[in-house]
Amino acid sequence: MCGIVGMVGEGVKIGNLIEGLEKLEYRGYDSAGIAFPEEQRVNVHKTVGKIASLKAELAPIMESTIKAGIAHTRWATHGAPTDANAHPHTDCTGKIAVVHNGIIENHAELRRKLINVGHKFHSETDTEVIAHLVEEHYEGDLLSAVKHALVDLEGAYAIAVVHADKPETIVAARKGSPLVVGVTENEAFLASDVTPLLKYLRDVYFIEDGDVVLLEPGKLEISRVDGSKIKRPVTHIDWSEKAAEKGGFPHFMLKEIFEEPEVLRNALAGRIKHGRVYLPGMESIHSKIESARNVQIVACGTSYHAGLVLKRFLEDYAAISVEIDVASEFRYRNIHIDNSTIVIAISQSGETADTLEGIRKVKARGGTVIAVTNVVGSTLSRESDVVVYLNAGPEIGVAATKTYVSQLAVLFIIGAYFSQLRQDNERIMQIINELEGMPTVFESTLSTISESITQLAKEYYQYRHFMYIGRGYGYPTAMEGALKLKEISYIHASAYQAGELKHGPIALLDRKFPVFAIVPDDNLKAKVLSNVMETRARNARVVAICTEGDQEMGRVVNSRIEVPRVSEPLYPLVMSPYLQLFAYHVAVLRGNDPDKPRNLAKSVTVE
Repeated sequence: MCGIVGMVGEGVKIGNLIEGLEKLEYRGYDSAGIAFPEEQRVNVHKTVGKIASLKAELAPIMESTIKAGIAHTRWATHGAPTDANAHPHTDCTGKIAVVHNGIIENHAELRRKLINVGHKFHSETDTEVIAHLVEEHYEGDLLSAVKHALVDLEGAYAIAVVHADKPETIVAARKGSPLVVGVTENEAFLASDVTPLLKYLRDVYFIEDGDVVLLEPGKLEISRVDGSKIKRPVTHIDWSEKAAEKGGFPHFMLKEIFEEPEVLRNALAGRIKHGRVYLPGMESIHSKIESARNVQIVACGTSYHAGLVLKRFLEDYAAISVEIDVASEFRYRNIHIDNSTIVIAISQSGETADTLEGIRKVKARGGTVIAVTNVVGSTLSRESDVVVYLNAGPEIGVAATKTYVSQLAVLFIIGAYFSQLRQDNERIMQIINELEGMPTVFESTLSTISESITQLAKEYYQYRHFMYIGRGYGYPTAMEGALKLKEISYIHASAYQAGELKHGPIALLDRKFPVFAIVPDDNLKAKVLSNVMETRARNARVVAICTEGDQEMGRVVNSRIEVPRVSEPLYPLVMSPYLQLFAYHVAVLRGNDPDKPRNLAKSVTVE
């Protein structure tokens, strides 16, 4: 995710802002910048690339003291990584500067209104509208102007604002994106997390959604948009700075699993309104979606498993034939593609070599390519007809966790969009409604399951083999669960369609070869249950992940994990954190580093 740092007070140096940004480098970014009031204007320095480039530019003034300053590392969402799109962003007067994490859902509408009243924009970002809104409302009181601007914003944000006329003031606010603040005798500080603050203080305040913060030297006031004052509890931080990078979690992988509620909010932001899906970028290919004879999905690894879920979803809800292929095979097939074919290419990095070669082949034959990726400006995004971004932020752990969850959410959105255009199936409205509630479901899940999954891992971490089985939507879930276990725990784990057991794999099973069964309460549950009984007859221990309240499963398996009841297609989504946490805890118990599994790279950019 993007990173914010802000400092105000005696003795603050430009170098302190840069040092604060360096503490946030682990979050990932593609550009960096700072802003500070100086001589009736806001001085802005920003550049694409690493903080080192910004640092080199600022070398002559690093020791200069300032009254207040804000700084930012950007992970591109709206607009490619360019100097113009880097933060901070300013207003027409050049006196206001803003940094922002999150997504402003109604930025296009706000931009049109602001342009109509004379504002000039210089970037493609959603963030710039905030600077112009504050300008529009400013009448000498920065706090009041920011509060009025917030009323117009829809979406998620953490922002920090400075004004040249108020050189010792920073105003910050939060809704759906993290922000932490602290105060000393002569200074006040803010950041996206505690890491940049630990050099200066250990007592901090975690800002809640709807809070607005006024920071001045030695002063910190928290209020709501309506003006009411509020007090947040102080939290004492005793983590080391290294531990703070991980939010107190022992590994990035665990931290990123617990970020999944926020990731889901970002994936869905601005894409569901009044029970329908909106993907403005797709408008250019409406007719092709409506008339398409088939869809081809191309992906690798975890992205392939997400694609398998989309395949079944499109067939169930959009009445269209769908094929899926691993990109490394697809690129060498004699594929039959023409202008009636839509190809959906899924790649977290947007740089997966096999996927890129596959879509180039498609484009050469007249097909239409929809890219699903997390990285703005990636090769895949540039070479496709339409791009739908995950908005998951950077993922440090090599094994995909939060990006898989984001992929599933975005692919369900795309699938629902196809359904609306092709047959406007009423059943899809229930799926869309449940999708909107998924961030809350994940928050509840993650707050309660960790201890039970840890205990389960203790029962099974010493086994050398595991078999995952499932049917329907459960099969790609089994594949992803097996992949997570094998790539970070180094346990041999295979995934099979449960109905295939008798065609060979069942020969492997005995008391030393446990089975992980994906058994949601769906229309194939009875079939999978009979397959589970087959495995039990071979003395294999069975772990079942099933729908909450399923007492029947409890009577026939050794261990069970219960997940919330959802519509059938959404079980792969709600099951994800359970399978990820199981793999994580098994890996840790075996003494492995789950963030850096051996022999693996985050992005596979060679064949």
